[in-house]
Amino acid sequence: MKGAIISVIALIAIIVMAEQGQAAIDCKTVDAALVPCVPYLTGGGTPTPQCCTGVSSIKTMSVTPQDKKDACNCVKAAANRYPNLKDDVAQALPVKCNVQLDIPISRTTNCDAI
Repeated sequence: MKGAIISVIALIAIIVMAEQGQAAIDCKTVDAALVPCVPYLTGGGTPTPQCCTGVSSIKTMSVTPQDKKDACNCVKAAANRYPNLKDDVAQALPVKCNVQLDIPISRTTNCDAI
């Protein structure tokens, strides 16, 4: 009986450590969420529903302060890949999508300040 209890406790400890070691935000996921936004970010107009779903998913992924910094760095890197991205349009994206996003969409954001 003691052996079974120790085994269960060890298994729980392994699961908890594995979950803590996983990165909550990865740039591939953030990039995939923002791909539908590229036409809006480079041309203006109205973001598509798919774009707004992506913005909402970034908000959902960004729970902790570290998640927000990581997502910010991913968004900033993505913005820098598009030289014709319109900064004013990008900054308006969360408002246009009715999403309160704590991460500015800009090439110049200081992600360490988030």
